[in-house]
Amino acid sequence: MSDALVGNLVDNRYQVQSRLARGGMSTVYLATDQRLDRDVALKVLHPHLADDPQFLDRLGREAKAAARLSHPHVVGVLDQGEDGRLAYLVMEFIKGHTLRDVLNDKGALPPRLALALIDPVVEGLGAAHAAGMIHRDIKPENVLIADDGRIKLGDFGLARAISTSTSTGALIGTVAYLSPELVLGKQADARSDIYSVGIMLYEMITGRQPFDGDVPIQVAYQHVNSTVAAPSLEVPGLATEIDELVQWCTDRDPDKRPVDGSALLSELRHIRTNLSDAELDLQPPAAVRSPLPAVAAPPNRPPGGTGLASDAQDTAYVQPPTEMPTETYGSLQRPTETISRTSGNPTTVMSSAPRRPAYGPLSTPDEAAYDGAAGYDDPAEIAVAPSKRAQRKLDRDEEKARQRAAATPTKTLHEGNPRRRGLLWIVLLVVAALLAAVAGWFFGMGPGSPGTVPPVANKTVAQAQDLLRTAGFQSTVKDVFNDDVSPGLVVGSEPNAGAVIRKFQPVSLAVSKGPELFPLPELTGKTLDEAKATLNSAKMALGPITGTFDEKAPAGTVLAMAPRSGNPVRHGTPVGLTVSKGPQPIPVPDVRGQEQRAAVDALEAAGLKAVVAPETVNDKNVPKGAVVAQDPASGNLTRGGTVTLTISKGPKLVEVPSFIGKQAKEAKEALEQLGFKVQVDEILGGFFGTVRDQYPVDTSVPEGSLVTLTVV
Repeated sequence: MSDALVGNLVDNRYQVQSRLARGGMSTVYLATDQRLDRDVALKVLHPHLADDPQFLDRLGREAKAAARLSHPHVVGVLDQGEDGRLAYLVMEFIKGHTLRDVLNDKGALPPRLALALIDPVVEGLGAAHAAGMIHRDIKPENVLIADDGRIKLGDFGLARAISTSTSTGALIGTVAYLSPELVLGKQADARSDIYSVGIMLYEMITGRQPFDGDVPIQVAYQHVNSTVAAPSLEVPGLATEIDELVQWCTDRDPDKRPVDGSALLSELRHIRTNLSDAELDLQPPAAVRSPLPAVAAPPNRPPGGTGLASDAQDTAYVQPPTEMPTETYGSLQRPTETISRTSGNPTTVMSSAPRRPAYGPLSTPDEAAYDGAAGYDDPAEIAVAPSKRAQRKLDRDEEKARQRAAATPTKTLHEGNPRRRGLLWIVLLVVAALLAAVAGWFFGMGPGSPGTVPPVANKTVAQAQDLLRTAGFQSTVKDVFNDDVSPGLVVGSEPNAGAVIRKFQPVSLAVSKGPELFPLPELTGKTLDEAKATLNSAKMALGPITGTFDEKAPAGTVLAMAPRSGNPVRHGTPVGLTVSKGPQPIPVPDVRGQEQRAAVDALEAAGLKAVVAPETVNDKNVPKGAVVAQDPASGNLTRGGTVTLTISKGPKLVEVPSFIGKQAKEAKEALEQLGFKVQVDEILGGFFGTVRDQYPVDTSVPEGSLVTLTVV
C-alpha cells in the first residue's frame, strides 16, 4: 500500500521499509535502525495524539518505564522520540504471528496447548507487575508468537498513556477483555490485567468469548453484572481445576482474584503439573466463534485498536457511566433501559428483562434473591455441582457454624444484678468514648492522619528526608540505577509526590547510583559481521569503522576497538572498530631490458621475490644476460609475491651465404629474408647489377647484422 513515510528516514536513524498495520491510535512500520543495523517495529502516533503536549509527556514517562522492563516474554521498548510533528515509539520487531491468528486458525485449543501458550504471557505479566507496571489492554492481538517459538506480550504503557490523555472517565481498550472496574471508571491495578487473562484463557479453551452483544456497551454491561460461566459448559469433560482457574481470574470482585501475575503463574504451573495426560490432551468440540461486531467510533475518535502488529476491530471507545442504571431484586441487579450514545439518535440497546445470568462452580446463585422475582426459575433447577475448592469452603463453614453453636449456652444460669449490669454498661460506654477519642486523634492529627507526599526529585538524601520529616513521614532509602539523575540525588519516591497517604505509612526514597554500566565484550579477532552481532546482543551501538592494511590478518577482521573491551559503559555506547583491509598491494616494477642482477635487486627492494627461469631465449634486441621477459609484467602483488624473469642469450647466429656473381637484387632479397640488414655499394654506377664482392661471406654472424654487397 502507498504510504508517504515508506522509504523515508525518521529522526536520521530509522529507515522505514514497509507498513505493517494501521489502527485507531498509530500506524506500525517495519524499519531498520541504521545505527545498530537491525530491524525494529516503528509505531508512529496519529496527528491528533502527536499534537497533544501533555499526552507526549505522559507517553515519554510510560515508554521509559516500559524500557526499563527487560524480560524474555515482554516486547522490548527500544526508543521513543519526536521528529518534527512525528511522534513515535521504537519496539523490538517480532517476525511471526499473534495469538489471534492461532485462534482464528484453530478455534478452541486443547488444555495442554492453551496452558503452554498462556504460561509465558503470565510470566511476562508477573515481571511487569513486580516492576509496578499495569498493561490495561491484554488481548490475543497483543500476544506475539515469533517464528522461532518465542512468545512475547506487547504494547506496555500505550493504553495507559492513551486513556490518561482522554476526557475524564473515558478509556480506550478492547471491550471483550475489559475488567468490571475499568468499565465503571475505577482505578485499575494488576488484578485488572488478571481479569483480561482469564477472559483470554476462556476464549482459548472454548473458541469463543464469554460475553457478546450487538454493541460494545452490552458486552461492557455483562462484565459488570454477569459471572463468567465455567468453560466446561462449552467443553464437556474439562478438568475442574481449569474451570476454577478461569473463574478465579474472572471474579467480578478484584479482591477475590490473584493479586498479580506471579501469584497466577504459581497456580497455573501447579495445575499443569498435576493434571493427567488425558485431561491435558482433551480435544474440544468444534469452537463456535462469536466475533464482536464493528462499531462506529464517536466523533473525533478514529476506529481501531492498539495492537502492535494488527489492531482488532472490536476495540471500542467506551464512556463508562458514573452509576450503572439498575433495579434491585434482593442481592441481584437487573438492568433498566440503557441509552447508547455512539450514534446521533438515542437507541434502546438493552432489554429491561435480560436472561438469568449463568453461574459456574466458584459462584452459586443467592437463592433468596430470586424469591418473589417474576420471570426467574427456581435456582435448584439450574444449580451446578460445587467444585472441589467450593465444596471444601462449604465444609469449613459448616464446621465453624457447628463449633459456634456448641459454644453458645442455651440457658442462663445466673440472672445477674440489674444495678451491676447498668454499671457495666456505663463502663463500656466510657471505654468506647475513650477509644473513639483516641481513634479520632490518631486519624485526625496523629500518625494516622492523612498527608501529602512532598516532591523530592533531584534533591540530596538529607534534603529529601528533612522534607518528609517536616511533612510527618518516616522514610527508607534504596539505591537504583538511573541514566538521567546524578549519583547521590533522589530519583523519586514511592508513593509518588502528591500522593495522599497516612503518616504512619513509610515513604521509600529511590537514590540514583548513576547509570548502570556494562563491560564491553571482546571484539578483536572477530569478523566485522560477528562484531556487529555481538554489539547488538550487548545493546551497544556501532561507531565509526576504520580500514587499515595488515600483512597477517585477513580482510574484514577486527584489529582494534575503542573503547577497549572490559571497560564499563552504558548501553547504547558507540564502539569504533579498526578493520583489516588485508595485505597492502605492491605495484610490480618493469625490469625488462635490465641486466639480471640489477633486475633482481629492483624487485627485492620493492618487497617482491625474483625467480629466474632456467631457460634462456635468443633476442636480437636484448643483449645477452639482460631480462627479455617477466611474469607478471604489471599489476599488483602482495608483499613476498613472486616475479619470474626470463634472461636473454643475445641474438642467434645465422650463416651468411655467398652471393658473389649473382644479381644484386636477388642477393638483397635473400639476405633480408634471413634477417640481415643489407647495404649496396655500386662501382661505376652498378651498370651490370652483378655482385662483385660481399662482406661478410660464408661465415656465421648474429641475426640482424649488416651485410655489404659491392655491385658493378
